[in-house]
Amino acid sequence: MAQFHFQLEAVLRHRERLEKDCQRDVAVAQAEMGRIQSELRALNHQVQTTTADVRQNHLTGRLDLSFLAAHRRYVLGMQRRAMGLVQKAAQQQRVVEEAQKKLAEAMKQRKVLEKLRERQHRRWAEGLARGEARELDEVITQMSFRASTGGGEP
Repeated sequence: MAQFHFQLEAVLRHRERLEKDCQRDVAVAQAEMGRIQSELRALNHQVQTTTADVRQNHLTGRLDLSFLAAHRRYVLGMQRRAMGLVQKAAQQQRVVEEAQKKLAEAMKQRKVLEKLRERQHRRWAEGLARGEARELDEVITQMSFRASTGGGEP
């Protein structure tokens, strides 16, 4: 029985590995983006919690201006840190988009080779079917010839 052999199978396997590498790169980039966003949410929650605490506990009765000034410096520091995280998030978003573009290209390259393999396999199968049909036709022709000439089997 004849077997189909795709000559570019090694290239196809290589492109599949490249695609998996790109998938891993996208996952790593997205995980880093998630970490940055999580850090930003935690920072926001921390600022909101301390601000609520200041409102509830330090704005009634006698005001401690040095505490309020320290809280203001704390909030400003957190805002600077948050701006840094937002910039990191924007930069990481570009990294994610670039990784996704590379993944899309790798998928496209793999699919091209898979289509080529499918096309070659279809042609191979059609050629095999034509050959079998020719052999069958030859056998039927020989049997008909023998039957018509009386040279059938004893």
